[in-house]
Amino acid sequence: MARWAASHDQVPERKTSMRKVSFVVLSAALLALSVPARAQQAAKVFRIGFMAGVSPPPGEPSRSNMEALRHGLREFGYVEGKNISIESRWANGKLDRLPDLAAELVDLQVDVIVTGGTPAVIAAKQTTSTIPIVAASADNLVEAGVVASLARPGGNVTGSTRVDADFSAKRLELLKETFPKLSRLAVLSHGALGGDQEELEETKAAANATGVQIESFQVQDSSRFVTVYAEMRKKRADALIIFTSSFTSFHRRKLLELAIESRLPTMCAQAAWIEAGCSMSYGPNLAEFYRHAAYFVDRIFKGTKPADLPVERPRKYELIINLKAAKQIDVTIPPDVLARADRLIR
Repeated sequence: MARWAASHDQVPERKTSMRKVSFVVLSAALLALSVPARAQQAAKVFRIGFMAGVSPPPGEPSRSNMEALRHGLREFGYVEGKNISIESRWANGKLDRLPDLAAELVDLQVDVIVTGGTPAVIAAKQTTSTIPIVAASADNLVEAGVVASLARPGGNVTGSTRVDADFSAKRLELLKETFPKLSRLAVLSHGALGGDQEELEETKAAANATGVQIESFQVQDSSRFVTVYAEMRKKRADALIIFTSSFTSFHRRKLLELAIESRLPTMCAQAAWIEAGCSMSYGPNLAEFYRHAAYFVDRIFKGTKPADLPVERPRKYELIINLKAAKQIDVTIPPDVLARADRLIR
């Protein structure tokens, strides 16, 4: 009887112990369930720095470089205010400001810097050797000294280059088809930074094969624009190619106004120039460059080093013809050239 009583007295203790065990198990389960939520709340918000020498085209927000970059980032699951923030810096054509803008982004301790244009990537590279840099669009990154090679960039820079040897030859070929009597071709460039010299040599090589004489004009000060165009007329240029750079892009409207006044057909490399009055444009889709920059950003966020991400060349070119601009200078575009255009501006 005594043993039974003792055993009976232990029952409440066992129940109390079981309650304690159940409470601990339940608490552990609730804690485990809360961990993902806490982890999600504490997920890293990546900071992206963006800098360029030229601001987006006014009045065209859906087609600006920044919008293309944001679109690309969304495709990889990155949304501003949720898991990324973007700090933007623009030099507004004053390229000497780029080093200070790069320093601002470095001081903000951004996780990656995305650049637009060769001067911007050079400034970023000279400012930091540790923060990854993605060149959304640039000239020859090897010639600029920011990567060792396209296949093996080394260092902290990767991205896309606009440079392609076939590009210059194709552009001259299109001009020759459009203007069969073309014999003197003016080439205008900034000439200070980037791949202008390489592009000029490629254009000269293509011109030699077609019997076209090249007249090269470098201009680094907008006050010389009128003088330079007067020299083109004096040398009886039949057409004009304007090389793309941060400087020429910033001044493109004035450059194209002077070309129309000089009655010079113009060949450019980007759609934005067509919208500003260029006669013809042949080159890679710039918005696609910026959208594709998100690929490099995503790879870097997931742990890949820029040194291990090969620099990519253009994958698609487009021909755009501005019939309105051609009409202003009384130029007729042959039907077979019009038929090959990806887009016509009327």
